[in-house]
Amino acid sequence: MEMLDTERREAANWFRTLRDRIVAAFEELEDSFGGDGTAGRFEVSPTTRPDGGGGIMSVMRGGRVFEKIGVNWSEVHGTLNPRARTAMAARGVPGIDGDPRFWASGISLVAHMQNPHAPAVHMNTRMFWTPGAWWFGGGADLNPCIEYPEDTAHFHDTLRAACEPYGADYYQRFRDWADEYFFIPHRGRARGVGGIFFDDHNTGDWAADFAFTKAVGEAFLPAFLPLARARMAQPFDADDREAQLVHRGLYAEYNLVYDRGTKFGLETGHDATAVLMSLPPVAKWP
Repeated sequence: MEMLDTERREAANWFRTLRDRIVAAFEELEDSFGGDGTAGRFEVSPTTRPDGGGGIMSVMRGGRVFEKIGVNWSEVHGTLNPRARTAMAARGVPGIDGDPRFWASGISLVAHMQNPHAPAVHMNTRMFWTPGAWWFGGGADLNPCIEYPEDTAHFHDTLRAACEPYGADYYQRFRDWADEYFFIPHRGRARGVGGIFFDDHNTGDWAADFAFTKAVGEAFLPAFLPLARARMAQPFDADDREAQLVHRGLYAEYNLVYDRGTKFGLETGHDATAVLMSLPPVAKWP
């Protein structure tokens, strides 16, 4: 496992490159929409983790298309605290009971849209390493407050195409995992219309698993950009806005109570503002 230095560097560099491409694509989308106000731009700031590493936090607020979007990249390292190690051991991560050192890198994105007809979206991909194990994780899920079946179909079809070259069962297995993972037990419902989710992914072939993870990341813009373009100028009224704000409340509940990445980031001392960038700018509860 100590021989993965080159692979870790390759993964971290790719996640950062993906972050750069997505930021550029979303600023181009802002420029393309001739709505009111100035086209949005990301505010970029470094983040630090006291025990080792940091990242880049990129947040846009009050754009023409995006009410709030965060695209974060990180590369962190240090030692896992007992709580984090216990949680990983409980879900069957191998080799986690030995040497507590860890390294992790990835990209995390959450977009909350101005237009209620345009769906909110989440995407992340990451690599995690300890001296006893390495694995990849990530996925993407769509969170419309007003669902359009054709949008849901396009999003899922794009993710299916990304998964199929790497395993005949990947799409269905990871779609089912997303349906289970992005479920809000105390509300008895999913937070959106699903997507794919995978974690602790290690087939023993690092290159193949990294290629799959890259395919998921590459699929994000083709899956989401057409939906944003189609809906960003659609007329909406006060009832549509109310539905959007109430739906955002569900999203906030999930991320604060259940989300694995939120828990890990806060428990391992990463920048709290970066960890919580996924929260919507405005939300309501009925």
